Amino acid sequence: MSDHAKQTDVTRDQAEEAVRTLLRWAGEDPTREGLLDTPKRVVKAYGDWFSGYAEDPADFLKRTFKEVQGYDEMVVLRDIQFESHCEHHMAPIIGRAHVGYLPTNRVVGISKLARVVDGFARRFQVQEKLTAEIAHCIQETLQPAGVAVVIDASHECMTTRGVHKRGVSMVTSQMLGTFREDARTRAEFLQFIGIHGGHR
Repeated sequence: MSDHAKQTDVTRDQAEEAVRTLLRWAGEDPTREGLLDTPKRVVKAYGDWFSGYAEDPADFLKRTFKEVQGYDEMVVLRDIQFESHCEHHMAPIIGRAHVGYLPTNRVVGISKLARVVDGFARRFQVQEKLTAEIAHCIQETLQPAGVAVVIDASHECMTTRGVHKRGVSMVTSQMLGTFREDARTRAEFLQFIGIHGGHR
Protein backbone atom coordinates (compact mmCIF):
# COMPACT_ATOMS: atom_id res chain seq x y z
CA MET A 1 0.00 0.00 0.00
CA SER A 2 1.34 3.44 -0.93
CA ASP A 3 1.82 6.26 1.57
CA HIS A 4 -0.94 8.15 -0.21
CA ALA A 5 -3.37 5.24 0.20
CA LYS A 6 -2.63 5.20 3.94
CA GLN A 7 -3.75 8.84 4.15
CA THR A 8 -7.20 8.11 2.70
CA ASP A 9 -10.12 5.86 3.57
CA VAL A 10 -10.12 4.34 0.08
CA THR A 11 -8.50 0.94 -0.44
CA ARG A 12 -6.73 -0.17 -3.61
CA ASP A 13 -9.55 -2.68 -4.25
CA GLN A 14 -12.13 0.10 -4.01
CA ALA A 15 -10.12 2.28 -6.39
CA GLU A 16 -9.88 -0.56 -8.91
CA GLU A 17 -13.62 -1.20 -8.64
CA ALA A 18 -14.22 2.50 -9.37
CA VAL A 19 -12.27 2.09 -12.61
CA ARG A 20 -14.40 -0.94 -13.55
CA THR A 21 -17.51 1.17 -12.90
CA LEU A 22 -16.24 3.88 -15.27
CA LEU A 23 -15.44 1.28 -17.92
CA ARG A 24 -18.99 -0.10 -17.69
CA TRP A 25 -20.41 3.44 -17.79
CA ALA A 26 -18.41 4.13 -20.97
CA GLY A 27 -20.02 1.06 -22.57
CA GLU A 28 -17.18 -1.42 -22.10
CA ASP A 29 -16.98 -4.85 -20.52
CA PRO A 30 -14.27 -4.73 -17.83
CA THR A 31 -14.15 -8.55 -17.80
CA ARG A 32 -12.95 -8.87 -21.39
CA GLU A 33 -9.33 -9.94 -21.83
CA GLY A 34 -7.92 -6.59 -22.94
CA LEU A 35 -9.37 -4.78 -19.91
CA LEU A 36 -8.84 -7.33 -17.14
CA ASP A 37 -5.70 -5.63 -15.81
CA THR A 38 -6.70 -2.07 -16.71
CA PRO A 39 -8.01 -1.19 -13.21
CA LYS A 40 -4.68 -2.24 -11.66
CA ARG A 41 -2.74 -0.24 -14.25
CA VAL A 42 -4.89 2.86 -13.77
CA VAL A 43 -4.55 2.77 -9.98
CA LYS A 44 -0.79 2.32 -10.29
CA ALA A 45 -0.63 5.25 -12.72
CA TYR A 46 -2.65 7.40 -10.32
CA GLY A 47 -0.11 6.62 -7.61
CA ASP A 48 2.55 8.19 -9.84
CA TRP A 49 0.50 11.06 -11.29
CA PHE A 50 -0.74 12.21 -7.87
CA SER A 51 2.28 11.43 -5.71
CA GLY A 52 2.44 15.14 -4.83
CA TYR A 53 -0.24 14.65 -2.19
CA ALA A 54 2.13 12.46 -0.18
CA GLU A 55 4.91 15.07 0.09
CA ASP A 56 5.49 18.63 1.20
CA PRO A 57 7.36 20.48 -1.59
CA ALA A 58 8.87 22.86 0.97
CA ASP A 59 10.89 19.95 2.36
CA PHE A 60 12.97 19.92 -0.83
CA LEU A 61 14.19 23.45 -0.06
CA LYS A 62 15.35 22.88 3.51
CA ARG A 63 18.92 21.96 2.60
CA THR A 64 20.66 25.11 1.42
CA PHE A 65 24.23 26.28 0.78
CA LYS A 66 25.77 29.44 2.21
CA GLU A 67 29.28 29.18 0.72
CA VAL A 68 28.54 31.08 -2.50
CA GLN A 69 31.21 33.79 -2.22
CA GLY A 70 28.64 36.52 -1.76
CA TYR A 71 26.69 35.66 -4.93
CA ASP A 72 23.45 37.65 -4.89
CA GLU A 73 22.43 37.81 -8.53
CA MET A 74 19.53 36.05 -10.18
CA VAL A 75 19.28 32.25 -10.24
CA VAL A 76 17.05 30.93 -13.03
CA LEU A 77 16.06 27.38 -13.95
CA ARG A 78 14.35 27.27 -17.33
CA ASP A 79 12.21 24.73 -19.14
CA ILE A 80 11.27 22.47 -16.23
CA GLN A 81 8.98 20.02 -17.98
CA PHE A 82 6.03 18.79 -15.95
CA GLU A 83 2.79 16.86 -16.21
CA SER A 84 -0.25 17.69 -14.14
CA HIS A 85 -4.01 17.11 -14.29
CA CYS A 86 -6.87 19.58 -14.52
CA GLU A 87 -9.06 19.43 -11.42
CA HIS A 88 -12.16 20.20 -13.49
CA HIS A 89 -11.97 17.34 -16.00
CA MET A 90 -9.08 15.20 -14.69
CA ALA A 91 -7.41 15.72 -18.07
CA PRO A 92 -3.63 16.14 -18.50
CA ILE A 93 -1.87 19.49 -18.37
CA ILE A 94 1.51 19.31 -20.10
CA GLY A 95 3.91 22.20 -19.82
CA ARG A 96 7.13 23.89 -18.79
CA ALA A 97 7.89 26.01 -15.76
CA HIS A 98 10.55 28.71 -15.49
CA VAL A 99 11.64 29.57 -11.96
CA GLY A 100 13.91 32.36 -10.78
CA TYR A 101 14.89 33.83 -7.44
CA LEU A 102 17.24 36.43 -6.01
CA PRO A 103 19.16 34.82 -3.13
CA THR A 104 20.02 36.74 -0.01
CA ASN A 105 22.52 34.63 1.90
CA ARG A 106 21.83 31.09 0.73
CA VAL A 107 21.05 29.11 -2.39
CA VAL A 108 19.43 25.74 -2.98
CA GLY A 109 20.46 22.88 -5.28
CA ILE A 110 18.87 23.49 -8.66
CA SER A 111 17.31 20.01 -8.81
CA LYS A 112 15.28 20.99 -5.75
CA LEU A 113 13.52 23.72 -7.73
CA ALA A 114 12.42 21.11 -10.24
CA ARG A 115 11.22 18.90 -7.39
CA VAL A 116 9.11 21.74 -6.01
CA VAL A 117 7.46 22.12 -9.42
CA ASP A 118 6.74 18.38 -9.57
CA GLY A 119 5.52 18.29 -5.98
CA PHE A 120 2.74 20.74 -6.76
CA ALA A 121 2.15 19.57 -10.35
CA ARG A 122 1.48 15.99 -9.27
CA ARG A 123 -1.87 16.97 -7.82
CA PHE A 124 -5.17 18.02 -9.35
CA GLN A 125 -4.52 21.57 -10.40
CA VAL A 126 -5.58 24.86 -11.90
CA GLN A 127 -2.62 26.47 -13.67
CA GLU A 128 -3.03 29.81 -11.92
CA LYS A 129 -2.97 28.08 -8.52
CA LEU A 130 0.00 25.92 -9.49
CA THR A 131 1.98 29.02 -10.49
CA ALA A 132 1.23 30.79 -7.21
CA GLU A 133 1.90 27.72 -5.05
CA ILE A 134 5.39 27.24 -6.52
CA ALA A 135 6.30 30.90 -6.10
CA HIS A 136 5.02 31.25 -2.53
CA CYS A 137 6.63 27.99 -1.43
CA ILE A 138 10.06 29.21 -2.60
CA GLN A 139 9.52 32.68 -1.13
CA GLU A 140 8.37 31.44 2.27
CA THR A 141 11.02 28.71 2.60
CA LEU A 142 14.14 30.39 1.21
CA GLN A 143 13.24 34.00 2.08
CA PRO A 144 14.99 35.41 -1.02
CA ALA A 145 14.73 39.02 -2.21
CA GLY A 146 12.20 37.87 -4.77
CA VAL A 147 10.77 34.96 -6.74
CA ALA A 148 9.48 34.72 -10.32
CA VAL A 149 7.56 31.82 -11.83
CA VAL A 150 6.24 31.56 -15.39
CA ILE A 151 4.34 28.50 -16.61
CA ASP A 152 3.50 27.73 -20.25
CA ALA A 153 1.21 24.72 -20.62
CA SER A 154 -1.33 23.04 -22.86
CA HIS A 155 -4.57 21.69 -21.40
CA GLU A 156 -6.02 18.48 -22.79
CA CYS A 157 -9.43 19.44 -21.40
CA MET A 158 -9.41 22.12 -24.12
CA THR A 159 -7.58 20.29 -26.92
CA THR A 160 -9.32 16.88 -26.77
CA ARG A 161 -12.83 17.94 -25.73
CA GLY A 162 -15.03 21.03 -25.65
CA VAL A 163 -13.71 23.57 -28.18
CA HIS A 164 -11.05 21.13 -29.51
CA LYS A 165 -8.42 23.83 -30.04
CA ARG A 166 -5.01 22.27 -30.63
CA GLY A 167 -1.69 24.09 -30.54
CA VAL A 168 -2.93 26.47 -27.85
CA SER A 169 -1.02 27.07 -24.64
CA MET A 170 -1.71 29.17 -21.58
CA VAL A 171 0.93 31.34 -19.90
CA THR A 172 0.69 32.36 -16.24
CA SER A 173 3.14 34.23 -14.05
CA GLN A 174 3.66 35.06 -10.40
CA MET A 175 6.17 37.75 -9.41
CA LEU A 176 7.06 38.32 -5.76
CA GLY A 177 9.39 40.74 -3.99
CA THR A 178 11.93 42.45 -6.24
CA PHE A 179 10.50 40.83 -9.36
CA ARG A 180 7.17 42.54 -8.73
CA GLU A 181 8.60 45.86 -7.54
CA ASP A 182 11.46 46.37 -10.03
CA ALA A 183 10.59 46.39 -13.73
CA ARG A 184 14.25 45.97 -14.72
CA THR A 185 14.64 42.82 -12.62
CA ARG A 186 11.42 41.44 -14.05
CA ALA A 187 12.56 42.25 -17.61
CA GLU A 188 15.91 40.54 -17.02
CA PHE A 189 14.14 37.38 -15.86
CA LEU A 190 11.82 37.39 -18.88
CA GLN A 191 14.84 37.86 -21.14
CA PHE A 192 16.57 34.89 -19.50
CA ILE A 193 13.59 32.62 -20.21
CA GLY A 194 13.19 33.91 -23.76
CA ILE A 195 10.20 36.21 -23.43
CA HIS A 196 10.81 39.71 -24.82
CA GLY A 197 8.11 42.35 -24.71
CA GLY A 198 5.39 39.74 -24.59
CA HIS A 199 6.77 37.67 -27.49
CA ARG A 200 8.78 34.47 -27.45
